[in-house]
Amino acid sequence: MKEFSFEIEKQCPVTGARAGIFHTPHGDILTPVFMPVGTQATVKGLTVEMLKDLQAQIILSNTYHLFLRPGEEIVAKAGGLHKFMNWDKPILTDSGGFQVFSLAKLRKLTDDGVEFSSHINGERRFISPEKCMEIQNKLGSDIIMQLDVCSNANVSYAEALEAKRKTKLWLERCYNAQKNDKQMLFPIIQGAVYKDLRRECIKDCIPYAKCGIAIGGLSVGEEKSVMYDILSDIQPLLPQNQPRYLMGVGSPDCLIEGFARGIDMMDCVLPTRIARNGTAFVKNGRLVIKNAKYKEDFSPIEEGCDCYACKHYTRAYIRHLIIAGEMLGATLLSIHNLRFLTRLAGEARKAILEDRFVEFKDQFLNEFKY
Repeated sequence: MKEFSFEIEKQCPVTGARAGIFHTPHGDILTPVFMPVGTQATVKGLTVEMLKDLQAQIILSNTYHLFLRPGEEIVAKAGGLHKFMNWDKPILTDSGGFQVFSLAKLRKLTDDGVEFSSHINGERRFISPEKCMEIQNKLGSDIIMQLDVCSNANVSYAEALEAKRKTKLWLERCYNAQKNDKQMLFPIIQGAVYKDLRRECIKDCIPYAKCGIAIGGLSVGEEKSVMYDILSDIQPLLPQNQPRYLMGVGSPDCLIEGFARGIDMMDCVLPTRIARNGTAFVKNGRLVIKNAKYKEDFSPIEEGCDCYACKHYTRAYIRHLIIAGEMLGATLLSIHNLRFLTRLAGEARKAILEDRFVEFKDQFLNEFKY
């Protein structure tokens, strides 16, 4: 697939953190990168102009949600996701596997695929690996995910083994069904908290990984130390010349710990979710702007921050908006939190290129307490 390639510009000799460039049909992505999540073809409360202003390079949308509403046919008639949502940079769509795992009730997994009840109206729906590829093909995203089985952190070894077996089976079928050379299919490494299953799953995935591989089933209930241990264990086994995507992980400390284990791409709904609850990321942790002590605080969310919210509004004003239930409050905090993470990823990249990533990582983690 000539429109996709990945080049590593610099690698930290101590940690393996990488600074690279991922070339895609809708532009280059400088890695490491944090990717805002636009579940239903929108990052909640933000326009695409706001996303570009906070220097988002790529956004995610969700196959499960768009399959249920408005339907992939409508998106295709609009000219694909890029035109539908007026976003001209790269888009990644996940397979919907995690949403079936976390949202759908009365789900039934077989070798054929997954049958589930819609969380919207209870209607019975079915997604096979082939249907998953068909939906994402019509959505027109640049990077697409295989249909996989995501397990929670407490599954038994036997359950994790069966999930890995189905994930391998579905990967082969997704690969055979994917025919669009303007889309890059990422296999997904599963295996829950069992290192041997993770290693085996990497072997399953590598023949199908042409320019990217994903790591799923982490940050689903296990301790962060367990996730870091698994990432360290599998790091030497991952393809060197392809982008590595850790799915659904995005607190600032996890970003840095992930980059330090060779991860190139990360995403999470966390920054916008906590924004809607009145919480902001700041360099020493988090700031709960709803607290009464900010009622007369006329300083920005964080001094020195270059985001639109910090340049134009105060803690007191944003607190007022949140307390009053005004939508603008969540929008401003979302802008700040997403900019915090896109800037953090950019700073990590700069530190890798300047051979000072270890010092950068240690200083950040010493200050940030989340």
